[in-house]
Amino acid sequence: MTSTSLPDSLITTLPGSAYTDPEIFAQEQERIFEAMWFCAVRSSDLARPGAFRTVEVGRESILITRARDNSIRAFFNVCRHRGAKLCTEETGEVKRAFQCPYHAWTYDLTGKLVAAPNLTKMPDVGRSEYGLVGVATREWLGYVWVCLAENPPPFDEVVQDVVARLGDTESIERYDIDNLEVGKRIVYDVKANWKLIVENFMECYHCATIHPELTEVLPEFADGYAAQYYVGHGAEFGAEVKGFTVDGSEGLDRIPGVTEEQDRRYYAITVRPQVFINLVPDHVIFHRMYPVAADRTIVECDWLYLKHVVESGKDVSRSVELFDLVNRQDFDACERCQPAMSSRLYAKGGVLVPSEHHIGEFHDFVQERLGTGSSQ
Repeated sequence: MTSTSLPDSLITTLPGSAYTDPEIFAQEQERIFEAMWFCAVRSSDLARPGAFRTVEVGRESILITRARDNSIRAFFNVCRHRGAKLCTEETGEVKRAFQCPYHAWTYDLTGKLVAAPNLTKMPDVGRSEYGLVGVATREWLGYVWVCLAENPPPFDEVVQDVVARLGDTESIERYDIDNLEVGKRIVYDVKANWKLIVENFMECYHCATIHPELTEVLPEFADGYAAQYYVGHGAEFGAEVKGFTVDGSEGLDRIPGVTEEQDRRYYAITVRPQVFINLVPDHVIFHRMYPVAADRTIVECDWLYLKHVVESGKDVSRSVELFDLVNRQDFDACERCQPAMSSRLYAKGGVLVPSEHHIGEFHDFVQERLGTGSSQ
């Protein structure tokens, strides 16, 4: 089937090889994840100077830490001496410096080379020149974003892309995401290509089929249209629903900045290339994807609540249970699709119905980044 033989109601997807070919995935790593701003860690994960986390960004291991002046620093996790991985742990804390376990080259929290065996006998070795190689960082919405590009794109372009979906720049600020606290974090190991996960999040054609609990809370999702693709529109809670919980029961304290218009509504936005943000009156659900192979993606999901809610130990399990269930239903669907991407029947791809046509724009974005032309 070719695009010219399709009825007007249908448009083509990417071909199956886009979800299975290791060479295509390597190009995506280089031209998307290593070239764009990538949401790496929650700032609060780096609570004190010396706290660190290592994150895979594209094909690179990145070390992110908090310096003595409380600033966030990020570096390639590579010793400048012989290339050993500096930190092998995913998280941890050092007192004052990072020391390579191979030859003991030692770097302070700003990345400067401060010690090495016989270093005093090598006065021509520059302490900064042979320090860790840094990458650009920004903090936004309480998360650390990094960019590995030599000339990072303006960060405001990311902000503009997000707020465009909500209608104005103040809408997302009203949720005060920077100052919310992590009430629950779940890490999912999804055996599917990252693009299948993005496409799933972008449409609600599947909602009535696999999300009965979600459509009980958000009845309009049963119609198959994703609310996030109407600028400024949020899906309204059902008439008998009291909160964004698995049983529709009362939620927690409403975030103070949320307006009456935003109350009892669910908003969802995508920040390219790997973030989903879900906004409800009393909490925010923040997904970060870490693509690790053509057929495997790690998804880290934070449930964010008001500080006093977390500190008081209030029960957040019903709100966590709802979207954890939605996540598992979605990821199961993606894993169901992944094997068929290598089928001869999917060599030219599948089709998108009208309520999914906006996914075509995502496909165009991917192909533009890879320099392979339009998907249509």
